[in-house]
Amino acid sequence: MAQYAILIFEREAEGGQAPELPPEVLEAHGALPGRIREHGGKELGGIALEPSATATSIRGDLVTDGPFIETKEALAGVFVIEARDLDHAIELARMTPIVSGGVEVRPLLGLDFSGLTS
Repeated sequence: MAQYAILIFEREAEGGQAPELPPEVLEAHGALPGRIREHGGKELGGIALEPSATATSIRGDLVTDGPFIETKEALAGVFVIEARDLDHAIELARMTPIVSGGVEVRPLLGLDFSGLTS
């Protein structure tokens, strides 16, 4: 099966701080690997990111505080899935609980994460 990165974007609170996620959204994130499995895919792993206010960006020789790109929604986390094809990956990614943002699906190129999980 092909591997895809699912990038989770959420609107941040004032000052680039992480929003308070409702308990039901946190619970839904915990249940997501099982739901993906039930629909014929597999989550290989994922990470949550600290708020964009904690980012440091590098542009050539210039190092600055803050995210590389200023946007209303910030990258909040990433997880990797296995899916039959892009259409299947999109179907699985649509299950991602989002409060005020969205997800992006990207095929992985040249990496195999399947050996990292049991």
